[in-house]
Amino acid sequence: MFDWDKFTGDDKMGDANIDIQPYLEALKMGMELLRLPNGCAIKRVQPSRHNCLSDESSIVWNNGKITQDMIFRLNNVECGKIEIMLEWHEGAGCRGTTSSSTKRGSSST
Repeated sequence: MFDWDKFTGDDKMGDANIDIQPYLEALKMGMELLRLPNGCAIKRVQPSRHNCLSDESSIVWNNGKITQDMIFRLNNVECGKIEIMLEWHEGAGCRGTTSSSTKRGSSST
């Protein structure tokens, strides 16, 4: 992680490993998600030695989107945390991760 400075060089703030595999697994649930109520926690990821999470992180279905808020401990620095939020957006030419997106992207004529 680096800070962003307008007039001086960016300073290294520390390192963090981000495991997005649980988030990708939630995305692959596809149509099953439509039956869930808003605000439903699909999965909870616990802090461990294998991730840099500071606190439990929930992957949540809300308003037709899957989001995950995460707070990470920064490594290789005296102290520090960073908070991020993941949200998947389909883009032009992006096949996505859901089975319907994969089927669309794999058919060729």
